[in-house]
Amino acid sequence: MAETKYDRGSALSIFKSDRAEDLVALAIALGLAFLVVAFIGS
Repeated sequence: MAETKYDRGSALSIFKSDRAEDLVALAIALGLAFLVVAFIGS
C-alpha cells in the first residue's frame, strides 16, 4: 500500500511557512482581544 503524503497547509495561505502564518494569526488574535477589552472593558 502506497503511503499518501498529505498537504497540511491551506490552499489560501499567503505565507511560505506555517510558523509565520501562526505568528501572524496570534498577533491578530491578540490585537482583537485588546480592542475588545479596550472598548467593552471601559
